[in-house]
Amino acid sequence: MATHEHHGHAEPTLNQTAFSATVHCLTGCAIGEILGLVIGTGFGLSNGTTIVLSIVLAFFFGYSLTMLPLLRAGLSLRQSVPLAFASDTLSIVTMEILDTLTVLFIPGAMDAGLGDPLFWGSLAGALFIAFWAAFPVNRWLIARGKGHAVVHAYH
Repeated sequence: MATHEHHGHAEPTLNQTAFSATVHCLTGCAIGEILGLVIGTGFGLSNGTTIVLSIVLAFFFGYSLTMLPLLRAGLSLRQSVPLAFASDTLSIVTMEILDTLTVLFIPGAMDAGLGDPLFWGSLAGALFIAFWAAFPVNRWLIARGKGHAVVHAYH
């Protein structure tokens, strides 16, 4: 993808676009993950319930952050939802698998309380790993005109 002038701004490279899409996806996933883990841990829910809640919220916020600019650009909810699904599903799935496995494999991470540095440290580590796992997925999708390339036209 050649860099060319567009409205006075250079078009981003494939890597920049993929990086931006991954950061975007991670933001939504992180909000959902953190909320789910905080709610689950705070209410003393089982590990299984807490993980399911985190994953559901990660998808909810991941899709929501993609749909907000689309809705602001004047698209209806019916137009935005399929675009968000097309754009983010593979990326969110990749992140959630790695994120969840990382937290499960770190000894004591799921039993750590909210005041425990292990809770936040394992979450940060899991999100870092998930980011670098999802980056090549996003890059591959965008290079083929899929993933975030689908919604990029509306930004």
